[in-house]
Amino acid sequence: MKNTHQIFLISDSTGETLERIFMALKAQFSNFNYELNKFSFTRTESQISTILRNAKEKDSPIILYTIVNSKLAKYLAEEANKTSIPCFGVLGDLILNFSKILNQKATHKPSGQHILDEEYYKRIEAIQFTMNHDDGNQTDNVLESDIILIGVSRTSKTPTSIYLANKGLKTANIPLVNEMKIPKDVLESKNLCVIGLVTEAERLFDIRRNRLNSLKENEASDYTDLEKIKIEVEQSKKIFKKNKWPTIDVTRKSVEETAASVIKIYEIKNKNA
Repeated sequence: MKNTHQIFLISDSTGETLERIFMALKAQFSNFNYELNKFSFTRTESQISTILRNAKEKDSPIILYTIVNSKLAKYLAEEANKTSIPCFGVLGDLILNFSKILNQKATHKPSGQHILDEEYYKRIEAIQFTMNHDDGNQTDNVLESDIILIGVSRTSKTPTSIYLANKGLKTANIPLVNEMKIPKDVLESKNLCVIGLVTEAERLFDIRRNRLNSLKENEASDYTDLEKIKIEVEQSKKIFKKNKWPTIDVTRKSVEETAASVIKIYEIKNKNA
């Protein structure tokens, strides 16, 4: 039986950054059995001591931490070293090196990235806008969008839009039934960043069929007819080409990968505007 590592994620903030870093790290190892032990808002030596006592009782513990207070981070590293628990600071060296390059001291303020500043409120506004403009529900102020995603049903429009909104980008998404369903303002605009999402028909067929199965709807329809889906996909490509909209094939892309491609297109368009 493979050894299961107990991963301790210790953060002085929400722990979201640390968890994302760990998920990126573990994706590099195919044979990695682990259990997560997450500790957020860890800001005292007493809290750390309690966590370390817990860790010592576990098999194969590994500690990853994001603690910006240098004194507290040093305490954690030294105490973990005393018990031979592998312990790695994710931000420590990076903050130190940036401090040298920028020739200024870091604030070492926990939750620094969560300050209620202009960027924070911009992100909240983008999320609200995106939720209001999901699936073509609202189109009266669609020209205020930073990005508009268009595609046939089940091409990851909604999750990609929400991901982009969390980056502060107002994103509307419009289901493509036919070109007549696309708002006239969108068709006529030369400034909007409109992107078409496409996917392989066979993959779309599987996704739609699984979707209906989850809803316990098994009646045959054009929605899950492979030949009709092939026509639907080809028609969407023709519409995108006619309107000279860039397209992204989402067949084998995660939401994060699709969003990264969208952002790149958006940045290029803004640069050339």
